[in-house]
Amino acid sequence: MQKYKKWTASLAVTGVALWSLQTVAANASPGLVLLNTVSPKGEISVTKDLSYGTDPEQNLDIYYPKALAKAIHSNQSPKADYPLVVFVHGGSWESGNKDQYAFVGHSLAKAGYVTAVINYRKAPEFIYPAFVSDTAQAIAWSYHNADKFYADANKVAVIGHSAGAFNAVAAVSNADFLQPYGLQPSDIKAVVGIAGPYSYDFRKFSSRTVFPKEASPEQVMPDGLIKAGSSGQQPEYLLMTAENDKVVHLTNTTKMAQALTKAGATVITEEVKKANHATSIAAMSTSLTWVNTVRPQLLNYLQQKLQ
Repeated sequence: MQKYKKWTASLAVTGVALWSLQTVAANASPGLVLLNTVSPKGEISVTKDLSYGTDPEQNLDIYYPKALAKAIHSNQSPKADYPLVVFVHGGSWESGNKDQYAFVGHSLAKAGYVTAVINYRKAPEFIYPAFVSDTAQAIAWSYHNADKFYADANKVAVIGHSAGAFNAVAAVSNADFLQPYGLQPSDIKAVVGIAGPYSYDFRKFSSRTVFPKEASPEQVMPDGLIKAGSSGQQPEYLLMTAENDKVVHLTNTTKMAQALTKAGATVITEEVKKANHATSIAAMSTSLTWVNTVRPQLLNYLQQKLQ
């Protein structure tokens, strides 16, 4: 995860020239600020900084598809039947914020999804399980308020990248995280994890500081903590890996998929060809779809599951 920290820091750097994107995408990641700059504007609308909890970091932004935004602005009364996606960003549980991932909100809203891009509390001030609990709370808040954003609570998917994939999968697959907020795993239609570190010995990496000092992997890794709610059911899962990922190893997805399958969940695994850890999320930008196929692969899955 040390490499991931360095990558995250580089994402915040502005001034990367458009002509250099191909070279950057092949070796690292273009800056998130740049991605948000070149993402198409005028196609969606956004409501910023909605609180799902009492802490300043417990907030989210809602992105609306163009047709829905136009109807709202025209004082029409759209049906609350849009599918809803909750996106959880990465950052090694120590960095990143929803504003840096606005391009994901734009991308998903352009595809027709009401999209919540969330913030959550981070280490070192807040360690595990705080960031997973926040993710669960944000998911539940979005679910319970779906109709206010013209979305259908029966068509909710949760997506996370890297540390955010850990959060998303952990928060939904273990009913103990959702239960305090009036939700259970089966209330969610689908979960997508992109390049998630679901099963590794954190004690050997710099990320050990975000977990309790005396904790073992068995006590915190999502693949060992799967628990269905009262319905006894799990949502469906899509676990995506990047072909050239040198940060999060494939074994994380393999072990998580095996654990979910053993628990009775339906799991699909997919590889994103030509993607590395950084570009497995960067190519969600509608301006970087040429980098790899993560966006069409993800949208194809959502279209099937959120009808």
